[in-house]
Amino acid sequence: MPFLQFDCSAVMTEGEKQAFVRQVTDQYAEHMDAETNHVAVAIRERSTAELAIGRTGFDEPCLVLDADVRRGREFEQKRSFALAVMGLAADTWGLRDPNMKVVFTEHAGEELMGVDRVGSE
Repeated sequence: MPFLQFDCSAVMTEGEKQAFVRQVTDQYAEHMDAETNHVAVAIRERSTAELAIGRTGFDEPCLVLDADVRRGREFEQKRSFALAVMGLAADTWGLRDPNMKVVFTEHAGEELMGVDRVGSE
């Protein structure tokens, strides 16, 4: 039951955001060997003054993904998912590689829950 939170300062249309969410969900399922029905995705639009990566400053749009995932994923799974998502963001919004970052936070299954289930079930 991951929660994938994107902060992005690129200009985005509603259609681009919806397509991006669908593609990110599919990528997560593929790379993490999971189903798509419990993947939660949020996209927060920021101005370039509100989001920066030190090496890029405020001059260009950037993207940061904070990925709250279930503990136990292999490094290779996380890395391949991160690269796939950054590639998707680059293709969708023209972001440059130095302007993207992914951070993983791992949780025990019981810390991830919805009304219908707890992640450890």
